[in-house]
Amino acid sequence: MRPRWKHPSIRLRLTLVYAVVLVATCAALLALNYALLYQSLYRNIHGPTPDEVKAAFIDQPGSDPKVVAMHRDDAEIARLRADTLLNTAGTSAIALGITAMVGLGVSWVVAGRMLRPLRTLTAATRRISQDRLHERVALTGPRDELKELADTFDEMVARLEASFSSQRRFVADASHELRTPLAIVRTGAEVLLAKRESTHEQWEAMARRVLAANGRAERLLDGLLALARSDSGVIAHEAHDLAVAAAGALSEADDEAEAAGLSVTTDLRPALVVGDPVLLDRLVRNLVDNAIRHNHPGGWIQVDTGGRDGEAVVTVRNSGEAIAPAEVDRLFEPFQRLKSDRTAGARSTGLGLAIVRSIVDAHDGTVAAAPNAEGGLAVTVTLPAGDALPAPTEPSDQIPTQWPDK
Repeated sequence: MRPRWKHPSIRLRLTLVYAVVLVATCAALLALNYALLYQSLYRNIHGPTPDEVKAAFIDQPGSDPKVVAMHRDDAEIARLRADTLLNTAGTSAIALGITAMVGLGVSWVVAGRMLRPLRTLTAATRRISQDRLHERVALTGPRDELKELADTFDEMVARLEASFSSQRRFVADASHELRTPLAIVRTGAEVLLAKRESTHEQWEAMARRVLAANGRAERLLDGLLALARSDSGVIAHEAHDLAVAAAGALSEADDEAEAAGLSVTTDLRPALVVGDPVLLDRLVRNLVDNAIRHNHPGGWIQVDTGGRDGEAVVTVRNSGEAIAPAEVDRLFEPFQRLKSDRTAGARSTGLGLAIVRSIVDAHDGTVAAAPNAEGGLAVTVTLPAGDALPAPTEPSDQIPTQWPDK
């Protein structure tokens, strides 16, 4: 196998380029100086021209002392001119060689100093790994292209560190949430089997606990799958109306809202978008479920949909416990709850708003939340409006504008 040619380093190439440019510039200056010297030596602006001199002595005999002296002076002047030009050329060549040698050395040093930030960046890149994402280049110096490159690299590593930390936290939280229902089933089974005699009622109660724990695990897995699907991007691009999605979500949650004694009001106007209908339905359903489950008995819920300025908007407000504005953003993180008394018990997976944000990001939209002055939360989702949907075959008043109070 023939050995591969190793390309010269950037430092060597920069050194050669700098040296060549320097030598070429010096050579051009020396050539210009030589030309000016040659012109000045062979031109006397104050004396007669050679033709005028010859005309003055044309009638003089060759043995005339003046003629002899003139020829002698011409020969001496020619010799001095030739010596001067030759010495100048030799001196210029020596100077050019010295300049080339010095230029190579200086260029090597300058190229090394210019490429030092790249070596620092390379060393930091080699140090950084999955377990050492805290490393940074932290390049100092003037704000130039290399400094900007190093800062951009640091920002990228910071994003990677945050992503890995979020992933580890998510895996740990998911494992903990899944362990809880499994631990309930295992503990109940161990306690029941430890008894010598178990009644039918005890086995029935155990079966109910198993079903409840299994339902909690199923909801958690369903939420994790929805989150993974939305994080992977929008698969379908179909026209969908968020008003229809809100009406369906309210219909599904009707029994739960009635059991909690919640008053539900709606203003469902057409909100047309283009996206994944399954994810969009899940988005609105999560908002409604979150508003119902994180509420207090006898509270209220308000669901509004509509369009404005080329965007589709859905807003869900609810009553509930007072929320500090600084803690609102944390609700959109997986498995994050403000405090235990605001959870919805076994039916809450801690993934509702996290899935909402992921679905909104997948559809290039925005989601904002703000606490209500009297308690509770108001969540507003804004998505790019889609093309008009086909005309419905049923009257548009099938979507209620006022949901019956409970």
